[in-house]
Amino acid sequence: MNQYTPPKVWTWNKENGGAFASINRPIAGPTHDKELPVGKHPLQLYSQATPNGVKVTIMLEELLARGHKGAEYDAWLIRINDGDQFGSGFVEVNPNSKIPALMDRSGPKPIRVFESGSILLHLAEKFGEFLPIEQPARAETLSWLFWQMGSAPYLGGGFGHFYAYAPEKFEYAIDRFAMEVKRQMDVLDRRLAASEYLGGDAYTIADIAVWPWYGGLAKGRMY
Repeated sequence: MNQYTPPKVWTWNKENGGAFASINRPIAGPTHDKELPVGKHPLQLYSQATPNGVKVTIMLEELLARGHKGAEYDAWLIRINDGDQFGSGFVEVNPNSKIPALMDRSGPKPIRVFESGSILLHLAEKFGEFLPIEQPARAETLSWLFWQMGSAPYLGGGFGHFYAYAPEKFEYAIDRFAMEVKRQMDVLDRRLAASEYLGGDAYTIADIAVWPWYGGLAKGRMY
């Protein structure tokens, strides 16, 4: 096997191959002008049915199921494989060009909210649901919410990429991230053996955030 020596200063001079090579680049900002559609409801969701993308949809549907009519929303498909996330309108909502993104138009001024954990927290506080008010349940819920934010990149961008999407299979990378994902699953298994839900006795945004990634993996629906 050829030994790769990293350069002192890395530069991007070619696509790296793999499933998402055509949309990867080392700079931010829009690649083309495209306004986002706006529907009739106060909440405008721009997303796709990836594990990160469906978290907010689950949250909104749960809010509607509890009778919150203010949670009515319009959902707009952002085709990340086609580069929709680099349109000028989407970048205005999320400068990081990642789904999901939300525009909350229920108040006098529109509020943009990006990153899935931030959107879940925004909606939980807005509607007073799925986030405990009292401590220590609130702290426990937020700890598990942000555990998911910090852990899932090892599952998706680490294990998922090298196991399923990379143009070549590298034993070291797959072993490294498979070990980490198994450790994370054990963290969840131990917590849920001691608690009905991640945050305690109640279903919260922590469970909503964790389910699309780790529930899908546990049921064999990913990779």
